[in-house]
Amino acid sequence: MWRYVVPLAIFAAIAGLFYRGLFMNPNYVPSPLVGKPAPTFSLPSVTNPDELVSSASLAGRVSLVNVWGTWCVECRHEHGFLVELARAGMPIYGLNLRDDRAAAIDWLDKLGNPYVSSGFDPEGKAAIDWGVTGAPETFLIDSDGTILHKHISPLTARVWQDDFLPLLREHCSPADCPFLAAVGGR
Repeated sequence: MWRYVVPLAIFAAIAGLFYRGLFMNPNYVPSPLVGKPAPTFSLPSVTNPDELVSSASLAGRVSLVNVWGTWCVECRHEHGFLVELARAGMPIYGLNLRDDRAAAIDWLDKLGNPYVSSGFDPEGKAAIDWGVTGAPETFLIDSDGTILHKHISPLTARVWQDDFLPLLREHCSPADCPFLAAVGGR
């Protein structure tokens, strides 16, 4: 009898795990950085190697940090939405990951540049400090430099409405986020 019960129990346990997995979000990867200060970094700008983009650039205002690359198909899918957010006044900083500078400049010239500034990280060293696993990833940074949220995969209008806007409403005053009404806030 045991020779039937043990395999059946193992099968039931595996089936239970698969069933539980059906209800999990495959894009959710918890980040140990949420609720902590954003990592310090200093990188040359994609468009001007003599200009630095650093963690000091983020200080004093709510902003997004978007990890992107020209090699990233999903980055192209989210790019139009990032341009819309930037036009509405949302400050977005880029982290160009493991890319070719000329290709990145061409991308921004052709598709529009939503970034206040974008740091060039050809070896991915700054991305490691941010806990980046790939591109695209987007971080919501509070005015005090705290990471409020990390989103892995393309940023879409639906994700913006469901995940980012509630946090912005909770953490932003009109003085901190003058762009909030324009990006679907109040």
